[in-house]
Amino acid sequence: MPVEITVGSSALTINQGRTFMVTDLGGEIAADTEHGVYADDTRFVSSYAIFANGQPWARLTSAATTYFAARIYLSNQPFATEEREVPGGTLALVISRTVSGGIHEDLDVTNYGPMPVRFNLEIAIRCDFADLFEVKSHRFVRRGRIVTAWDAAQRQLCTTYTNGDFERTFLYCLRKSGTPPGYANGRVVFEIELQPAAAWHTCCHYELAGRPSERGCYLTETAETEVDRLQHDWQERTTQLTSTNEDVYRLYRQSVEDMGALRLHDQDFAPDVWLAAAGVPWFVAVFGRDSLIVSLQNMIVYPGFARGALKALAELQAKEMDDWRDAEPGKIPHEMRTGELAHFGRIPHTPYYGTADATPLYLIVLHEAWKWLGDDALLREYRDVALRCLEWIDHHGDLDGDGFQEYRTRSRQGYEDMGWKDAGDAVVYPDGSHVPQPKALCELQGYVFDAWMRMAEAFEALGEPERARGLREKGAALQARFEERFWCEDLGCYAYALDPAKRPVRTMASNVGHCLWSGIVNPERAGRVVARFFQPDMWSGWGIRTLSAENPAYNPLSYQRGSVWPHDNGIIALGFKRYGFHAEAARVLRDISEAASYFVSYRLPELYAAIDRRRGTFPVLYPGANVPQGWAAGSVFHLLQAILGLRADAPRQRLSVDAVLPRWLPDLALRGLRVGRATLDLRFWRDGESTRWESSVREGTVEVRQEPWRPWSATC
Repeated sequence: MPVEITVGSSALTINQGRTFMVTDLGGEIAADTEHGVYADDTRFVSSYAIFANGQPWARLTSAATTYFAARIYLSNQPFATEEREVPGGTLALVISRTVSGGIHEDLDVTNYGPMPVRFNLEIAIRCDFADLFEVKSHRFVRRGRIVTAWDAAQRQLCTTYTNGDFERTFLYCLRKSGTPPGYANGRVVFEIELQPAAAWHTCCHYELAGRPSERGCYLTETAETEVDRLQHDWQERTTQLTSTNEDVYRLYRQSVEDMGALRLHDQDFAPDVWLAAAGVPWFVAVFGRDSLIVSLQNMIVYPGFARGALKALAELQAKEMDDWRDAEPGKIPHEMRTGELAHFGRIPHTPYYGTADATPLYLIVLHEAWKWLGDDALLREYRDVALRCLEWIDHHGDLDGDGFQEYRTRSRQGYEDMGWKDAGDAVVYPDGSHVPQPKALCELQGYVFDAWMRMAEAFEALGEPERARGLREKGAALQARFEERFWCEDLGCYAYALDPAKRPVRTMASNVGHCLWSGIVNPERAGRVVARFFQPDMWSGWGIRTLSAENPAYNPLSYQRGSVWPHDNGIIALGFKRYGFHAEAARVLRDISEAASYFVSYRLPELYAAIDRRRGTFPVLYPGANVPQGWAAGSVFHLLQAILGLRADAPRQRLSVDAVLPRWLPDLALRGLRVGRATLDLRFWRDGESTRWESSVREGTVEVRQEPWRPWSATC
């Protein structure tokens, strides 16, 4: 009988909006860890422990029952009372937690012993109000003043942090307690006496506030019902998938749930307009690149998701030069933070603009949203934003006027790397040494090419043919320069980047796959590029590596020098599909979905180690990976779009299909797919070695037709 292996984190994480709680599997928070209760880039609770007569409880089991709720089952270890020794396992403690703005916690104790038990239940809870950046870097600077006060009448513990005009308040409120609480020596204490089979209960509310609240504790036991409603409404709006392939089906369902979990509700611009956080725990904030890629991934799930990113990022588009924040007029931001370090200008994330790809990606998302939504008003609304993006590409994205996109930081706290691989050690030469700034990454050229070609179509729709013609001419010129300078015949692939001397960096990396996605690659060379990804140094068996295993800098356990990123694989699979490599796109989906089957609840992490897949192996979780993470969850949507070849042209009321199902995926159905104002169902199945499909339009008008997906160079 085969052994079932499940890969999961050693932490228990629940989240909703900007609030999240990370504990150990026993529900506790050790003071010397990154665990805690967080909101708005501040760690409110830095230590939590619970005791029975001074003894810690023993964990039986625990799990997140949904993304916003967790339950922990504990039993007592042996302890002494004045009356008798209480054996281990006599008492059961169940901790139930729900996140909704703050956190609602239920503590339930039951005596399963034959004798009465009298003991003290003690809760030690401390706050450090550390900025999230300090927690992540493990570098803490003591500032401000923390004051704690116990209000016996209100049964609540209030801890306040003040540093000038920056304030944070944590309220720990106790309600419906079986016995009245007290507070001494830094611990909340309940004196509990339980007869055999008797139970005891209390409700604990965590309120997290920027300033002292006059409302008191606002969470109730109905909080879970409200969060359930929000999630139910989200899932009702999304495209539903069914398939006899259990891995694909379960991965899709979990990814839809994770996408709903990551919505920042304070950024909701309308009931159906959202912005996604990048991931929990480190990236619960407004992000440029991440929010845009998540928007692209969600086109087949709920195309309106893009509206939130387009609106939020347009409002933050840079208007002036600012070296500290790496801002330039027209640039789309990288990241926005609201913690103490940002408040006092100790970090440049207010917002920070250290990204070279968010600006062309914004244009790509604007066009793709228009193609799926069919809303010409979207183009008119963001026309001026788009013009500023295009101007930034010409005047600031190209640092030296050579026609290529490069980046270089001006901020003393700026990022070394400004592509999606933004770790400071990610971009390396073939000998493993670091490539200095300025760097012209290959995918940046592809993104700009794609953005120009897409915006040419958009400006034609806006009645500006001359502007459209100019963009197409620039795109053709860039494509020619790219082929001339980036192609490396001896490698059978394109260079990773151009270095400061404009020499090709002949390193094999996954970034080249993004060039396939953009359509900048010459179709005559696409086959060699695709084949290169399936060589043993790039293909792990669990997906495509970020860096060749033959590079001296390769480390399968690193962040971006050899690990596997699901979203990266999704984009590359779309590139394979674009050039007609159907089987190769399917191979990526199979291995990513099979990797997902090893993770708890089929929840794909941000990244995992690129250990070679062999008999008896399984995916290895990267220890700092965000889970849930936006573009990891969305990767399956891109992978499925690649398999099915779905492309929308809602302005013309059309949907193109180019489906090729592999043998291991014999059938698949999408229900409630939106294209413009139309909603339809699609069913796909294998018939021998062929793939057949049928469509059924529920409402509206849309023509569904068979059509191959071609790169720009083959169609324009």
